[in-house]
Amino acid sequence: MQRTFLKSKLHRVTTTASEVDYEGSCEIDGILLDAAGIGDFEQIQIYNIKNGNRFTTYAIRGKDNSGVISVNGAAAHKADIGDLLIIASYAVYNETEVKNHTPTLCYVDANNTLTRVSTRIG
Repeated sequence: MQRTFLKSKLHRVTTTASEVDYEGSCEIDGILLDAAGIGDFEQIQIYNIKNGNRFTTYAIRGKDNSGVISVNGAAAHKADIGDLLIIASYAVYNETEVKNHTPTLCYVDANNTLTRVSTRIG
């Protein structure tokens, strides 16, 4: 059997741009993508803490250390500048892999600068 588990998350990042007239996706600071192990064009789930919107899009790499979190295209209607988001990626694991799986949890400050990486909540 295969099961889907959280692979990684960026916790409480702040939306820095929301651009409707863009080709879609979510531009994310490259340092944050690397820390979370999220690849360019990988599917992500975004959960808007402010308004409860939850949506699927894909990640694109932003400039390293820019702090950018830009929600683009149709998804821009679901996040305003300043909204706090959780960005999550998931993966499918077999029973053997699940036994040793731990997600990568990335935490940031108010400027979307990485402050801590953990495998446990709290």
